[in-house]
Amino acid sequence: MVASEAAPFAKTGGLADVVGSLPAALKALGHEVAVLVPRYATVDLKNARRVYDLLPIWLPPQRYDTSLYLIERETPFYFLDYPPLYDRPGFYGEDGEDYPDNHIRFAVLAQAALEFCRRVWRPDILHAHDWQAGLAPAYLRTIYGNDPTFLGIRSLFTIHNVGYHGLFPAAAMADIGLGGSEEFRPDGLEFFGKVCYLKGGLNYADALNTVSPTYAREIQTPEYGFGLDGVLRARSQALSGILNGVDYAEWNPETDAFIAAHYSTADLSGKRICKQDLVNEFGLPAEAMDAPLIGIVSRFTSQKGAGLVAEAADDLVAEGYYLAALGTGEPQYEELFLAMAARHPSRIAVRLGYDNALAHKIEAGADLFLMPSHYEPCGLNQIYSLKYGTVPVVRATGGLDDTIEPGTGFKFWNYSGSELVGALRAAREAFADAEGWRAIMLAGMAKDFSWSVSAAEYARLYERLGARV
Repeated sequence: MVASEAAPFAKTGGLADVVGSLPAALKALGHEVAVLVPRYATVDLKNARRVYDLLPIWLPPQRYDTSLYLIERETPFYFLDYPPLYDRPGFYGEDGEDYPDNHIRFAVLAQAALEFCRRVWRPDILHAHDWQAGLAPAYLRTIYGNDPTFLGIRSLFTIHNVGYHGLFPAAAMADIGLGGSEEFRPDGLEFFGKVCYLKGGLNYADALNTVSPTYAREIQTPEYGFGLDGVLRARSQALSGILNGVDYAEWNPETDAFIAAHYSTADLSGKRICKQDLVNEFGLPAEAMDAPLIGIVSRFTSQKGAGLVAEAADDLVAEGYYLAALGTGEPQYEELFLAMAARHPSRIAVRLGYDNALAHKIEAGADLFLMPSHYEPCGLNQIYSLKYGTVPVVRATGGLDDTIEPGTGFKFWNYSGSELVGALRAAREAFADAEGWRAIMLAGMAKDFSWSVSAAEYARLYERLGARV
């Protein structure tokens, strides 16, 4: 696997959770997996060993003398080290601006993945994740296409979010070793006059998948395809959807080290202790303990429905809800959240930033968890919420639609504030019936979205790919 992130080493979102957890689940099924990610400044190498001193990467006329570190976990994680490119404060940029050489940084990663396959560990499948690794399948089919070393290696490209393309000026083709080639065309890397790294995966990989079955269908439509729906429809026979799993070793109210009390389906009493802890943490009044408390842990962006929450805030309060929100994102949405908290200081509390311990406290202490996304490839927090008996209220899109069903949560379909309020009203009525609410909590807690289920689907996909050789 080649990716730009892997938890716990480098994480900005769900991509890292997948790359960090899926390999161990595959190993449990009898597969061998190695992972390659950049060695960013934040990656602690104290438990790593240097295993390759000089792995030269040529992007003519430039040569990048990289090296490799290894950290052994359930499966090996390799880190591509080249300080001029990766030893920086951010993964992709700083102060809201992308690094101007990102096209080179991730071209080097993609080509290093192939040199890794040549020199270190030869796989049957090269599995690339998202646009940052999109050039790996493209290089495999072009620069390395006639190299007998790679004969029989098949490629899988996983789309974690089709909204992020990895777009660069046409002149970048020369910087990434493909200048003068025929690959700058619509069925290659070209996208409206720019180089599109995501198309490197979409057009050159042997198989494609995304992170939920519904999202695999949605991205083939103009509404959700971000201009690439035609490419995806053309490759529909190669495209599948495999729902992400979650790591219950980290997200489990019976063992969670961050929460005020443990609880389970057999004994839910600890959940009220967790709610009191959350109310105290956010400075909400004592009355919140007997009212429905909504939790949000999210990026404050249009994709995540931040504007919809702000639009519905007054109605949310009128419906009797309290809200504890944690997140960071686009400045205009951060301001909207702060404004609604200022308007309802005793009912809505907002914390800007990301705090892992606090995210766990929200999952455990809230009664409901709100995810009104405009689109959601998979989503993980709604799955965590089920395990914690925190009833999800979601928009029926992507993985949210696949994971939440009647009896475990509440859904709305149209992307509107009024529909969101309608779903909250239905949840409020259900909350008033203590026994019925307990049944909804227990039904969600009984669901199994562990990686073992998803890994088995990936294993079957790998095996189908291998059979094509």
